[in-house]
Amino acid sequence: MKTLYQKSFLKFSDFTYEEILYLIKLSKLVKRQKHNNTEQKHLKGKKIVLIFEKQSTRTRCAFEIAANDQGAYTTYIGPNDTHIGYKESIQDSAKILGQMYDGIQYRGYYDNILQNLKKYSNKPVWNGLTNTFHPTQILADLFTMIEACPNKKLQDIRCAYVGDAQNNIANTLLDAATFMKLKINIISPKIYQPKKIFLLKSNKKKINNTNISFTNDVKKGVENVDFIYTDVWVSMGENKDVWKKKINALYPYQVNQNMLDMTKNSNVKVLHCLPALHDKQSSLGLEIHNQFNINNGLEISNEVFNSPVNISFQQSENRLHTIKALLISCLSKKIFFKNKN
Repeated sequence: MKTLYQKSFLKFSDFTYEEILYLIKLSKLVKRQKHNNTEQKHLKGKKIVLIFEKQSTRTRCAFEIAANDQGAYTTYIGPNDTHIGYKESIQDSAKILGQMYDGIQYRGYYDNILQNLKKYSNKPVWNGLTNTFHPTQILADLFTMIEACPNKKLQDIRCAYVGDAQNNIANTLLDAATFMKLKINIISPKIYQPKKIFLLKSNKKKINNTNISFTNDVKKGVENVDFIYTDVWVSMGENKDVWKKKINALYPYQVNQNMLDMTKNSNVKVLHCLPALHDKQSSLGLEIHNQFNINNGLEISNEVFNSPVNISFQQSENRLHTIKALLISCLSKKIFFKNKN
């Protein structure tokens, strides 16, 4: 495999099948070293800037801890800490950041900002989330699936994504599935299935997508799957009328015990990239439960979320290890494995 040194990760398909498997294998290694206190520092002296136009818990913490564990220095730039795009062009900002830093993480709204950061900084750029894609999340998800199914190859794993399939998680799962051979069933009401313009762009890759299916039939879509993956349906910034429309359409797609029973798989596991609106313990969760007279979670029921089938916290921890593998691979010339697996 060619080195990942100096490569950017703007969308999942920026990397090859072999490169993703390499990152997953390296994630397993650095996770074991982290837990055994045998970790070696491969990024001493490296400087990484973390640009967050959207707030974050898991992504920020994972990047900061991963960099710190490896001996790198990070600068956090929050939503109110920068002139980028307002008082200064992306081009100008990218040029100066490229002179000061070895790599750039961006979490925000638009893919063209990522592309310009990469073009004008001439340094590796990593997508921590945009409106379209969330590749660092899906990298952790694939690692988690492989951990949870140690006796299966990735191409034999079956995953159902349930709910709003027009968001960045569904988009990235589709982007990954087109070349990672993952069997993915997209299950959602027709009005929330992936947008045609995104599917047309995906199909231009001329890749056999027989491993991807779309349905609004929950029972058909979840049968015999190994994983059910869901994500939040609403956000604080949306109009309340949008909340009502989404909740009315998507509530039959809640991940609950009835859905788990439909899988006919006693070993099925649940994935969620978090945060989850499964109870009233957050202000947003409380508001939605009260406003729509809901008593047992929104996209996922409270009992399923708090059951052993939910491995979303393992999934969340793996953000640290996969991001660490990404940083090491892109900022260090060291090759850990010479084989493709």
